[in-house]
Amino acid sequence: MATTAVERPTSRGTTEARRRRVVGLGTLVVILAAAGTVSLAVGARALSPAEVWHGLFAAPDSDQRLTEIRLIVQTVRVPRTVLAVVAGIALGVGGALIQGYTRNPIADTGLLGVNAGASFAVVSVIAVFGLSDPLQYVWFAFLGAGVAGVVVFGLSSLGRGAGNPLTLALAGQGITVFLAAMTTAVALTDQKSLNVLRLWNSGSLAGVGFDVIRPVTAFIVLGLVLALTTLPAINLLNLGDDVARGLGVNIALSRTVGIVAITLLAGAATAATGPIAFLGLMVAHVARYLTGPDYRWLVPYAGLLGAIVLLVCDIVGRMVVRPSELDAGVVVALLGAPFFAALVWRGKFKSA
Repeated sequence: MATTAVERPTSRGTTEARRRRVVGLGTLVVILAAAGTVSLAVGARALSPAEVWHGLFAAPDSDQRLTEIRLIVQTVRVPRTVLAVVAGIALGVGGALIQGYTRNPIADTGLLGVNAGASFAVVSVIAVFGLSDPLQYVWFAFLGAGVAGVVVFGLSSLGRGAGNPLTLALAGQGITVFLAAMTTAVALTDQKSLNVLRLWNSGSLAGVGFDVIRPVTAFIVLGLVLALTTLPAINLLNLGDDVARGLGVNIALSRTVGIVAITLLAGAATAATGPIAFLGLMVAHVARYLTGPDYRWLVPYAGLLGAIVLLVCDIVGRMVVRPSELDAGVVVALLGAPFFAALVWRGKFKSA
């Protein structure tokens, strides 16, 4: 009877925690839907709810004003909103995963060199082949991000520090610095590359159509599937490699699958939007605060929070300097830089 009395409160507590997390997920979905609706209405030309509805669902007609509204909604704002959601989910999940695998609370997807690899690939193909269409160079950006991730993972697997999270961080930083220098060298020798890099590096969601979004989304979905298969293993890896190995986790296989998932997620999102710094870092910490350290809940929360934050930042960027706009990556950085500084200060304060 004593054992039963002890177990019942624990079971009730677990059920209550699960209920709160499910309600939290539902709340985030509602917030995301609301932000998506606002995104369709906000821009250089503000639209009423009735005009948004017409732009989405009304049949073509001869009214020039309504035809213009339909074009704005369907060809500009719907793709932009979808891209914000897809890229935000990818970067949020990628940020949570990289922090879990490296056990580094200030890690971001850029740690694997994917941002630097994508940037170098973009300026290189523009300088060599003269490409100018995003549909053309987005594939090279994705390839560059993937190659950089593989190189970083390969370097971190060599030597006595093989598989160590610190080795991965150092390898990523080294490749990032090298590729950043090479990117600058190429861009300075070609004006067209420099102009494209300047715009692409700001992290913009504008001007990307479904011809780019569809294939990028396919890679992101694959990355999400791989990420979901690794969640139980991440929980065990955060107890330490020895404990995880003793509980039957194949550490090398788990880390390999995780790095592939992160590279697919961050590489595809970066290829479509340009590098967006701090997003994965921020939402992973907020998700951890809301859910605790269980990655089976933390990762879905981080994905939804990533989509919400990126979408809201894009909306803010469209409103603050109307009729012009700030790119979403700039607004995210304005939020992320002080967030990062607060994390570092908080860490130092705790250790003092």
